[in-house]
Amino acid sequence: MRVDIICILLVICVTVTTAKSGYGPGEQDWGFFDVRKGAHMFYWLYYTTANVTSYTQRPLAIWLQGGPGASATGYGNFEELGPLDLYGLKRNHSWVQEMNVLFIDNPVGSGFSYVDNLLHLTKNNNEIALDLVSFMKGFYQLHPEFETVPLHIFCESYGGKMAPEFALELYNAIQRGDLRSNFKSVALGDPWTSPIDSVLAWAPLLLQMGIVDQDGFEKIAASAAKTEELIKEGKWMQATNQWGATETIIAIESKGVDFYNIERPTKGDRFSQLLLRSSNIQQFMYRTMVQYDVDEDRDQILDDLMRGPVTRALNVTSGKRWGSQSSITFTRLQGDFMKPVVHIVEKLLNYTNLKVGVYSGQLDLICATPGTVNWVNKMQWSYKSEYTAAPRIAINVNRVLEGYERSAGNFTMLWINRAGHMVPEDNPAGMSYILRKYTNFG
Repeated sequence: MRVDIICILLVICVTVTTAKSGYGPGEQDWGFFDVRKGAHMFYWLYYTTANVTSYTQRPLAIWLQGGPGASATGYGNFEELGPLDLYGLKRNHSWVQEMNVLFIDNPVGSGFSYVDNLLHLTKNNNEIALDLVSFMKGFYQLHPEFETVPLHIFCESYGGKMAPEFALELYNAIQRGDLRSNFKSVALGDPWTSPIDSVLAWAPLLLQMGIVDQDGFEKIAASAAKTEELIKEGKWMQATNQWGATETIIAIESKGVDFYNIERPTKGDRFSQLLLRSSNIQQFMYRTMVQYDVDEDRDQILDDLMRGPVTRALNVTSGKRWGSQSSITFTRLQGDFMKPVVHIVEKLLNYTNLKVGVYSGQLDLICATPGTVNWVNKMQWSYKSEYTAAPRIAINVNRVLEGYERSAGNFTMLWINRAGHMVPEDNPAGMSYILRKYTNFG
């Protein structure tokens, strides 16, 4: 009995000393963990504001951003699902209202995360995964009260490439007894899981939507086919460059369609010219993804917010100044960028008890839904025949059709209506359905 009381007091002590007031409502915690010598990963934890006696009554959701090199503490937090939006206004569909949310600036070099030497940057997906497992070991040491709390990994874009391997390495570490965690699920949002399947879907989708004509279709398709040829030859760096060239062709032929939501207004031809003059295509793409209003520079607003009020409120004095999209992080991973991780998803389905999901906004171009459906249909796993035969069910929220789903075994594919690349922001109702499906809250 006395030992039990001491353990409870220790947990309470940890909770009291780590929870603090940061930027925005509710209790928070943030800081750095050294995932390797010379590699420092930043996190920002929001304790749920739900009406519960203890925040441990609600699950913990990890959010990983894309890029690679985009900041979860910035983009995911203020543009998609955090308690405040870009203008400091309360977000009605914040995940924090229902669960604890952990934003991680990953890989190292992204957001506030930094390295002492550029050689410490990650070079491939497995290094990213191992860094994240190292992070979780440190996180659970600091927050042992979360060891029994259900853990769910959510992600977006390139996060859909990082998250499967992270999930597999974390699951294996738990099985080995390296750490304790109540790990339950991983859900991949508009994922870059099979890059070439995404690239090959661009031309048909744009033609069918009337965004390009037959001539534009043929130019984009030819460039995409060249990308596929380079991949088959194992020329990964050249394939990444060809991917960038294909995006440039799309920008020109479409007169500036938004890669993250094909229905969103853009600056049209001016967008195309800006892309042509950009020295870093990936950084430019992330700078445009938050331009919902063509008359304002939301990226600059986010930069000013993160480097000003947020930096001061969190008192981030070590490391480097916050960055929205780390070009050096992306450059370091260029040789790995176009490599698929479908085989990792297959391992999650065949060898773990984790629930695995893939959700896709049907207005997304960069990770187009038809490409995602293609690699999902090509997966080899124990419930494939059941999945193929399963009916596609309507997702209805408050009597509104928000999308569709198909499930078998521990896997579900979800199509989300009226959403592009950023499903949590574009269709909160559809995202809420996904959250409830995996966490029981939302």
